[in-house]
Amino acid sequence: MTDTVAAGAAPTDGAKQPRSVRVVLLALMIAMMLAMLDNMIIGTAMPTIVGELGGLEHLSWVVTAYTLATAASTPVWGKIGDMYGRKGSFVTSIVIFLIGSALSGMAQDMGQLIAFRAVQGLGAGGLMVGVMAIIGDLIPPRERGKYQGMMAAVMALAMIGGPLVGGTITDNWGWRWAFYINLPLGVIALAAIGVVLHLPRKRSQAGIDYLGVTLLTVGITAIVLVTTWGGTEYAWTSTRIMELIALGVASLVGFVFWQTRAAEPVVPLHIFRSRNFTLMSVIGFIVGFVMFGATLFLPLYQQSVQGASATNSGLLLLPMLGAMLVTSMVAGRVTTNTGRYKVFPVVGSALLIVGLYLLSTMDTGTSRLTSGVFMAVVGLGMGCLMQITMLVAQNSVELKDMGVASSTTTLFRTLGSSFGVAVMGALFNHRVQDVMAERAGALGSKVTEQSAQLDAASLAKLPEAAREAYQHAVSSGTHGAFLLGAAVAVLSLAASVFVREVPLKGAGPQREEAPVAAPETV
Repeated sequence: MTDTVAAGAAPTDGAKQPRSVRVVLLALMIAMMLAMLDNMIIGTAMPTIVGELGGLEHLSWVVTAYTLATAASTPVWGKIGDMYGRKGSFVTSIVIFLIGSALSGMAQDMGQLIAFRAVQGLGAGGLMVGVMAIIGDLIPPRERGKYQGMMAAVMALAMIGGPLVGGTITDNWGWRWAFYINLPLGVIALAAIGVVLHLPRKRSQAGIDYLGVTLLTVGITAIVLVTTWGGTEYAWTSTRIMELIALGVASLVGFVFWQTRAAEPVVPLHIFRSRNFTLMSVIGFIVGFVMFGATLFLPLYQQSVQGASATNSGLLLLPMLGAMLVTSMVAGRVTTNTGRYKVFPVVGSALLIVGLYLLSTMDTGTSRLTSGVFMAVVGLGMGCLMQITMLVAQNSVELKDMGVASSTTTLFRTLGSSFGVAVMGALFNHRVQDVMAERAGALGSKVTEQSAQLDAASLAKLPEAAREAYQHAVSSGTHGAFLLGAAVAVLSLAASVFVREVPLKGAGPQREEAPVAAPETV
């Protein structure tokens, strides 16, 4: 069969986009949606799942198993794509994700569900990496900015629609369909990719670096467990957390040492010789740190202090997500037309600092309109940063390293989100418990001794005095969390200043024809 879409066959700005490329992009966006939507749908269904399967004490592992498997497999998928071909690794990751989804839907107890969620996470690790790397193969960086809005729209849709879809499916079809819904979407993506996308196959003579994979997996697993368990399951100074920190540090140091000697390293360290790639990794980490912290604590503030329902709190994130979508589209178009991009990480980081500081000023009297304006400022900053980091990172490496560049950037963002949730969560919980003890005495301490995050039902049962104290406590907790986020975002601004505006590969919009790779038979 002759290639329908080949690497490098990117349409120009003025040329009509080939239908085959549009079909591939649609399939990639569906796969991206699967990766982003899953946890948000499952979060809504979790109370029902626990009610049927039991195992409340293992509830957190349903999410942790998925997160661990995703983070640990992300760099491996990127390397496999570089070594053996992008299409094969991407299709394999989709198939594994769908198998995990089907098995999760058939789980008969909590142990099975946790194991099957790990399988699902292994596949999910290759979804985002595959999407970014294939787009990197098909579309030159100069023209890639045009598609930022599409990816930002998928992200916004997942964040807003996830809880709504999860609630609707669980209420009407049962929680198992929260997993089964992935199957038809995945089949559509597989069919489109199988028919239209035909990238050159690769056959690397070197074998997979199993020692490197093992060391990296152990290191990432230890880090994620520290950020997941620290301050919740175990005290930060506990023996278990200290052991995990030691294991993680030792594994990662060993990994870096081994990568300098491996024949085919999982993460070739030479990509970090590029200043821009290293800076984009740092900025990506900070974006993950701030973004997931914001999306965790904003709905909590809206529900506990502003009285929003769980459903409405998701919709109330629209100012942030809408601003992010619009700015991402504008940034992509400007980057395509001018080839300039340094202004966006600089301005985006500055907006992020301002927006997070404004969010930190919210109290029990802040109106929804005011908080919406503050969220929009954060969204403007996010829109300038989200896709530009991947674009510049990919532009900083050779085509043969596109997969590891995409996976490494994605991994840094994932680790940033883990650290953000853990550190901001620890600060939030500590502040809530202190304020509750100050304002409500022994009753306040008792209310928050199990968890500083109360659901709507628990909040409604509290005496009025305790409820008011809790609202002040949440307001104080979010103040500290967002102020920390603003301080961390300063590092993003510092990193952005040192970005060098290296010309983007690929001609600008004036180019009459895009070079099309010679068809290859596969």
